[in-house]
Amino acid sequence: MSFAAKDVLKLREKTGCGMMDCKKALTEADGAMDRAIEILREKGIAVAAKKAGRIAAEGIVAAATKANVGVLIEVNSETDFVAKNKKFIEFVDACAKAVADQNPPDVEALLACSLGAQTVDEALKEKVLVIGENLKIRRFARFEGITHSYIHGDGRIGVLVAFDVEKDAVVSLELFKELSKDIAMQIAASNPLWLSKSDVAPDVLERERQILMNQAKNEGKPENVAIKMVEGRIAKYYRASCLLEQEFIKDPETNVAKYIDSVAEKLGAKIRVLKFARFERGEGIEKKGDNLADEVAGMLS
Repeated sequence: MSFAAKDVLKLREKTGCGMMDCKKALTEADGAMDRAIEILREKGIAVAAKKAGRIAAEGIVAAATKANVGVLIEVNSETDFVAKNKKFIEFVDACAKAVADQNPPDVEALLACSLGAQTVDEALKEKVLVIGENLKIRRFARFEGITHSYIHGDGRIGVLVAFDVEKDAVVSLELFKELSKDIAMQIAASNPLWLSKSDVAPDVLERERQILMNQAKNEGKPENVAIKMVEGRIAKYYRASCLLEQEFIKDPETNVAKYIDSVAEKLGAKIRVLKFARFERGEGIEKKGDNLADEVAGMLS
């Protein structure tokens, strides 16, 4: 029995499985819809697809370094209990290494990457079945060159920083290692939005100026006074939002840029932070607020 594209779509609607999985099942079932559904259930793919609708806002942020490549990745689970599962942690580490080795441009491409005899997507669905929760690879960052990563606590926050160093020999020195760790911890603790003042998007800066100007006017300040107040508050915004302008957490008497310059002077080589990534587990994901009544009703349905 043959089948058409509309049959693949119909099977996808019935099971929630991916298009390629549906096509393979229909091919194996010789176009028989009921048999294709059975095949997907037998393989556990339909079960995994059903779990995929559940909110995953826990999990871990992990890092991997290989040769001159650094990777930061966030993989989410439904509960913090699963985030401590050995199989889950091993899967996250394997995904990070796949990003380092195969350099996918995005998460969709990562799912198609190889993970031994399986694709990442196949391994993910297998883990969903074994662990029993919805799991999602949310995002990753991959930097080449001189990098340093820092994972806070149990994987709640992860940071990856890329540096430009004038002399290669400096990288192996303890003073540079200390600096790279300090910068990563600064980012983890202070959560900067930008690297430097020049990186602040013009529309963001203009919106901030307008908000501050309206605040000053609402306080009854004259125009000339309001303008000076806005400039002072913009400087404060830079100090809070830009990494290089922030007070250095280990010495509030200086800022991050001056700290880097002081270490660079001691090492006799120019050092620059090129870019950074900071992931906080589940940030921006709206968690489901279940109550006991809903939970019992869900079990009975």
